[in-house]
Amino acid sequence: MAGVGTSMLGSVLMFTVVLSLQEVYRGKLASSELFTILGGFTSSLLFLFSLTFIGNLQESSGMKSGWGAVIVAEIIALVAASTVHRVCITTCFLFSAGLLYEMSKISGYMLARAESKSKRH
Repeated sequence: MAGVGTSMLGSVLMFTVVLSLQEVYRGKLASSELFTILGGFTSSLLFLFSLTFIGNLQESSGMKSGWGAVIVAEIIALVAASTVHRVCITTCFLFSAGLLYEMSKISGYMLARAESKSKRH
């Protein structure tokens, strides 16, 4: 499993790459309905990477992550989506909600698995 520093670095790099590509292809992403939906999805990936970075930053500084990190990451993603097309804002929000739900499920699964391992030893 990746450490906090490695995860922070990876999320910043991926955020930068996705944001750069999104801005380079902004015209193409706004050109049709399907590409507009794709623009919202790429913005939701920005949500994922920024949430990972913020969560790791809070963990490394000893603070507890909460809904504040989610809201800040969502605002960052929605602002990035607004530079492409206004419909991207809506699709970004919907995709981000789905990603947040799946991340919560995976986190709960991993936590339960870690707790069961610690009880065995």
